[in-house]
Amino acid sequence: MTTSAAMPAGAARTPLDIRNRSLAWKFGAVILGTVFLALSSYVEVPMVPVPVTLQTFSVALIGALYGWRLGGITITAWLVEGALGLPVLAGGASGAQHFIGPTGGYLFAFPVAGMIMGWLAERGWTGQRVGLAFVGMLVSNAVCLALGATWLAVLIGPEQAIMAGVVPFLLGAVLKSALGAMVLKLIHGRMKRADA
Repeated sequence: MTTSAAMPAGAARTPLDIRNRSLAWKFGAVILGTVFLALSSYVEVPMVPVPVTLQTFSVALIGALYGWRLGGITITAWLVEGALGLPVLAGGASGAQHFIGPTGGYLFAFPVAGMIMGWLAERGWTGQRVGLAFVGMLVSNAVCLALGATWLAVLIGPEQAIMAGVVPFLLGAVLKSALGAMVLKLIHGRMKRADA
């Protein structure tokens, strides 16, 4: 395992090994990542005040694959697209008003959650250690729920925020974390075979 000045001693490679890619490759990865995040936003189960989507799954996966820096940049770029009017948020929504409404806390939580998962992935919490990958995905989901509910509590009160903005999403967080860990395991297996 190699280390560099940009990575702490003992840090693992993310599955895509971003630090060894060209600037053009990284730019392309950001574009593809924002498209992936936008597509995941269209997979939606309408709920009030916050819909269920695949966004938290995608945010954690982008972080795990890209690492904390490029993952954070990619997720932020996607949110900027949404704020500027592109239909990339939940159900094809767009506009800055979503960043101050009930979903605002969740939207602002996404880069943080993705960067946390990326930081963990750079330390080996990836498909080669599927249990840790699951826990990392779960932590990422928990950060989204905690920060999202904190903002929601300002709007509708703490008890309602927990009941409407956390409880309905707990099972989904576990299932999406398990799915994310399985995807990382599959990617790790493919990369390992490609390196052989």
